[in-house]
Formats: sequence, structure tokens, C-alpha cells
Amino acid sequence: MSPRVLVLGGTGEGRRLAEQLAHLGFSVVSSLAGRVSEPKLPAGEVRIGGFGGREGLAEYLRGERIGTVVDATHPFAARMTENAVSAAETTGTELLVLRRRAWSPGPDDEWHQVDSLAEAAEKVGELGRRVLLTTGRQELGCFAAARDNWFLVRTVDEPEQPLPPNMTTLSARGPFDTASELELLRAHRIEVIVSKNSGGDMTEGKLSAARGLGLPVVLVRQPDLPPAPVVHTVEEALTWFRERGYHAG
Repeated sequence: MSPRVLVLGGTGEGRRLAEQLAHLGFSVVSSLAGRVSEPKLPAGEVRIGGFGGREGLAEYLRGERIGTVVDATHPFAARMTENAVSAAETTGTELLVLRRRAWSPGPDDEWHQVDSLAEAAEKVGELGRRVLLTTGRQELGCFAAARDNWFLVRTVDEPEQPLPPNMTTLSARGPFDTASELELLRAHRIEVIVSKNSGGDMTEGKLSAARGLGLPVVLVRQPDLPPAPVVHTVEEALTWFRERGYHAG
């Protein structure tokens, strides 16, 4: 018999896994944080909003009789991952982390890898004046002191205050291919790109475009994961379920 599965989602991998499990007949609930105004919804049951920390998540796991939690959140949703690990341990719920691999530089890439957006803000002024900033709509205040830079800030939803003083916003949702990214970089005369190292192919086009134009890239490293079983693809996650003998019904 299969466990009732909670997929902590919001990523393309989370949607695909939920759809695959539902197609196989599993009882799946996908949970989205609700930070995007019009999220892409997976098939099956969906809940939107937080749990109230690790205690609230543990209460939900007990109340909904969840047998397995799959943390398929964004690689930078570190607090949610920590809460999932803690709640699963507290309740004796099986846990799997589905985390896409980080991007790795090639021989022709000029990457400057840092540990935080604050470090990225300090670094960017050394590399160029016109910046494509694709770190999401939160924490842009880290760049508020960069008065010598101009930023093209690309987000899905309206960015949160405070903001850099010299900026233009661009509302767009990936995927972004290399050709369109090259056009964007040239049109705005971008000299440096700042991004989180989120991995995956949805937004990798900007890195290929930067390579083609010889532009430097500042990348924030993914946070370390707490101890937990980890897979990197939807296919690996499905294999993990099969190896445990889970089947629908």
C-alpha cells in the first residue's frame, strides 16, 4: 500500500512529481507557499499558505495522516527544508528531499560565487555598472546602497521594498532560452548578471548568454541541506518510492 504523500512544492520538479504520483494512483497533497500571485498548480489536491513553523507542520502531518513528505521546495527555501526535516523526525514521517543540482561553471565562464546577497551586492560594483538582477522579489534591499549601479530587476511579481535607487523592473516568468537572453542583455547593455545558483534548465539561458558575451556572473551559492535523504530529479524520486515497495491503492 502507498503512504499519503505531502509534496512541499512550488517548483517545476514538485509539480511534475505530484502529477506523476497522482497518475500512478497515490493520494497526493501539494503545498505551495503562496508567495506568487498566480502560481502554476499541479494536478490533484493543493493547499496554499504556511503551516505555522515546524510545530504547525508536525500537527498537519498527524492530522492528515501523511506517511511521506517530499520537500521539493526552491533550493533557497532553507527554513522550509529545516522545518520539514524537524517535523518529519518529530512525527516519525518518512522524508525525501528533491533538490535540483546547482549549476557548475565551464572553462569559459567568469563566475564569482558568494554566500549571500549582501556579498553579491558588495561584489557587483567591482564588475560592471549595468546589472541584470534575477534573485527574486525579496531581499532586494541588499542592493539599495549600490548607487553607482543601474539594475534591470526581473521578477514574476512586483518586487518588495526597499529597492535599489536606479532600477527598471521587468515582470516575466521562465523558461528563458539563450537566444532571448542574448537579446535582453544586448538591448539593455548589461555588463554583469547577479543570480542565485538555483540550478535547473528553466533559467539557465542567462548563463549561456553571459558566456557567449563574455560577461561576468555573480552567483549566490545554495544553502547547505540538513541531514536527509536527497535525490536530484523526479525520476530519482519515483525510483525511491518504488524501492520502498510503495504502490497505489
